[in-house]
Amino acid sequence: MRLTVAQALVRFLAAQYTERDGVRRRLVAATWGIFGHGNVAGIGQALVEEEHMPFHQGRNEQAMVHAAVGHARRTNRLSAHAVTTSIGPGATNLVTGAALATINHLPVLLLPGDTFAGRPADPVLQQLQLPHAGDVSVNDCLRPVSRYFDRVTRPEALVPAALAAVRVLADPAETGAVTLALPQDVQAEAYDWPEEFFAERIWRVRRPSPDEDELDAAATAITRAARPLIVAGGGVRYSGAEESLSDLAARTGIPVAATQAGKGSLPHGHPQDVGGIGHTGTAVADHLARTADLVIGVGTRWTDFTTASGTLFAHPDVRFVNLNIAAFDSHKMAALPLVADAREGLEQLHALLEQHRVPAPYVHEYAEEKLRWEARVDAAYAAPDEDARPTQTQVLGVLDTLVDASDILINAAGSLPGDLHKLWRTRSPEQYHVEYGYSCMGYEIPAAVGVLLAAPGRPVWALVGDGTYLMNPTEIVTAVQERLPLKLVILQNHGYASIGGLSEAVGAERYGTDYRLRADDGSFTGPPLPVDLGANAASLGMRVLRPRTIRDLREALADARAATDPTCVYVETETADSVSGPPPAQAWWDVPVAEISTRPSAVKAREEYDRHVTARRRHL
Repeated sequence: MRLTVAQALVRFLAAQYTERDGVRRRLVAATWGIFGHGNVAGIGQALVEEEHMPFHQGRNEQAMVHAAVGHARRTNRLSAHAVTTSIGPGATNLVTGAALATINHLPVLLLPGDTFAGRPADPVLQQLQLPHAGDVSVNDCLRPVSRYFDRVTRPEALVPAALAAVRVLADPAETGAVTLALPQDVQAEAYDWPEEFFAERIWRVRRPSPDEDELDAAATAITRAARPLIVAGGGVRYSGAEESLSDLAARTGIPVAATQAGKGSLPHGHPQDVGGIGHTGTAVADHLARTADLVIGVGTRWTDFTTASGTLFAHPDVRFVNLNIAAFDSHKMAALPLVADAREGLEQLHALLEQHRVPAPYVHEYAEEKLRWEARVDAAYAAPDEDARPTQTQVLGVLDTLVDASDILINAAGSLPGDLHKLWRTRSPEQYHVEYGYSCMGYEIPAAVGVLLAAPGRPVWALVGDGTYLMNPTEIVTAVQERLPLKLVILQNHGYASIGGLSEAVGAERYGTDYRLRADDGSFTGPPLPVDLGANAASLGMRVLRPRTIRDLREALADARAATDPTCVYVETETADSVSGPPPAQAWWDVPVAEISTRPSAVKAREEYDRHVTARRRHL
């Protein structure tokens, strides 16, 4: 079959499927693209020819990757999107999105154009032209953030490259960003392809069982523990192991805390759910972590937010069991490794622990602590004056009264992830969609577009602050073009609220974190910037609602939830006090403070830092 390289690649991708538990899905369900001279005549022309590959028009290359990641997360990594760009800046704009995908173990296929393989003219437009390396292009920036990278410099090289690429996309232990760099001349070159290359292929997503010896060791450790704690990570959700986790926790009484990626593994009303863990966790979860003698990590990577930078798990004899499909993550924390699919591992543990239950006083202890925390959440959500301007947590409280299990909330950066992790009452596994592996400002709006494409009919909310909105509002236009009922909530607090708070805590005095006009002395202490982000969203095609009070907000959010067109709720928030605001951090996070300074605030912050550092330990 004689086709160009680009035509062959698109046709090949359209015939790839995943299958897990008897359910088959398109592996590459669609392609996002922005066309330039490096891909318009290759991949662009091929997409015109291939009727079985849907196409979405993006506005920013990084945002297209975020949209693809949103789709992949919503489909539990069983389906991905491809992203095609031109050469040069189009390709390098992929790097941030690629890093986010790889860090979060979420599949996305990147197809950046590349400079001429044949070098008919040298240099060409946008060529890097390193004096010491003639074979390097800007696309090599994608190597360290890709789980697989290849450059297709000859037509016949596409066959092994494409097969390797989809193998990695479909492998839950290896998946992440996959890059096939495509020189623009090779894209358009014709070749006689074997027809077998285009046959339908099914990539079965395995559920590996745990090793019997590892399983026995893990079960023995659990039965001997007096205060075990389960930490649920994103792997629980990607495996579809929520029901298995629920059954195990209910039968044994072991409490379950959740990372940002794992929140929602149990609904908030489950008796064993104790909420988020770590720096942004709940008081009950962090207390249980400090006193646990055994911690069972399920599908988690053990980042510093979860471990409170190595200070959280304080029991002198604490040990770890790690159930993870990736051996790399299973061996962290000097754990007893349980290398397996999360659902398979939990079900087999459940069978071995059928007669085991933790002591009743332990269950009573965390149940009482959970009730006390719920009262603290109620206080943060409370809005006694309906005619007052809402605080950020009151916005969440009003939204909490309106949503049900079908709603999906998307967030990634700023102060919202901390508030959501501590406070949000998750009703379904899909509801809590907070990207915190890379904590990338600008993820929310394009990710919401990807989720809307993967979950039509579900109410999808993108929650952003003004700083995040200014980073990446471009895919509002895509939502309008695709007629997607995006629900965007912009919280206007005139600056970087999260980093402003952190700046104050580390002695940097909130310098450069407020959005204010320059004062005569050169500082950023003038009036708030006269920007109207609601007007900006309206100019991009959204219907914009402008509530000024809590009463207005209740009506606006209800209106937005019922809307069938892209709708923005633009709300200016009030600064919360220590009583009505979110609870403070329940655990430390390591941000090094200046060791020497002439500023009293930095000196004091360093003293506090040195105090916390002494609690750090390595689990060996």
